[in-house]
Amino acid sequence: MMILVDTCVWSVALRRQEKHLTREQKQVKQELAELILEGRAQLIGPVRQELLSGIRTDAQYERLRAYLRAFRDPRLTEEDYEEAASTNNRCRAKGVTGSAIDVLICAVAMRREWAVFTTDEDFIRYARCVPVRLYTPRGRSGVNTETSR
Repeated sequence: MMILVDTCVWSVALRRQEKHLTREQKQVKQELAELILEGRAQLIGPVRQELLSGIRTDAQYERLRAYLRAFRDPRLTEEDYEEAASTNNRCRAKGVTGSAIDVLICAVAMRREWAVFTTDEDFIRYARCVPVRLYTPRGRSGVNTETSR
């Protein structure tokens, strides 16, 4: 199964210095590295944009941009954006609000039957409203589970 990686996971792995990472963040970084080696890590354009935003120097920006170029964005379609709107509506009906990018991530993953790798707890709330699968790193609880609601 392919894994759609959220901004927060990429950020831990690519924008933070190793010496400043917690043990859990190091595990997240290692898991992402393994998913990349397996060819399962997926990146979408809006996440790419978030990652490249707020970079302090041109040199840092260019290094990150060059690295991310190794990942081809899946083509997003009208149906992805419509599903994102529907996801937003279903979540809001249950009292859960989300950002436009978060619900787009959910929609893209659901439509393609992928799981989402994130450390953002908002996705747990989304998963109570829509059938998005959340990816649990292999080091947690001794098993790798790709779960839905």
